[in-house]
Amino acid sequence: MAVTSEAKKGRPRDAAATRELLLAAGTEEFSEYGFAGARIDRISQRADTNKRMIYVYFGDKDKFFGAVLERQIAALAEAVPLTPEDLGAFAVARFDYMLANPQTRRLAAWRTFERADPTAAERASYQVKVDAVAAAQRAGKVSDRIPALDLFAMVLRLTESWLSAPPGLHAAAGDDPLAGERLAEHRAALAEAVRRITDPS
Repeated sequence: MAVTSEAKKGRPRDAAATRELLLAAGTEEFSEYGFAGARIDRISQRADTNKRMIYVYFGDKDKFFGAVLERQIAALAEAVPLTPEDLGAFAVARFDYMLANPQTRRLAAWRTFERADPTAAERASYQVKVDAVAAAQRAGKVSDRIPALDLFAMVLRLTESWLSAPPGLHAAAGDDPLAGERLAEHRAALAEAVRRITDPS
């Protein structure tokens, strides 16, 4: 999906506007093709700008991909703030965000498969969350039976368990596995599963 002509029409020809267009185009390209399959030429065409601008603003393809990831991390963190004392609510909110933002979900999958080293923003984002869970454990608000690092990893995977389930399992749910009553059932199950592994009582 290309950046819309409405987004291009009448845009100011300045650095900030061009950078935003490139980030939007990069998000589309990387979410569709991953890092290895993404093409700088296609990104510049999507953004309707010279591909040289990617190197001017971001340095190279690797750093450009990192900038796209950092944008997604920041958007997710703003939309779904961590509530360490209620990880069930956090899990459901994260599930809803990933459901509504398939580009974020696809980028996360590509990132896991293709990239070994985390960006500084990734590392910092996760460390803050693990530290918050550990603090909630020390305060007696979250079970400390599982180390904070492992507990948070498990919660993250649970939030995406239905979204990343095999097609055959989705088929077992009926005609529309990502809507209606099925989603309501999954949200309730997700909240209950997280509650059971985090309840300090």
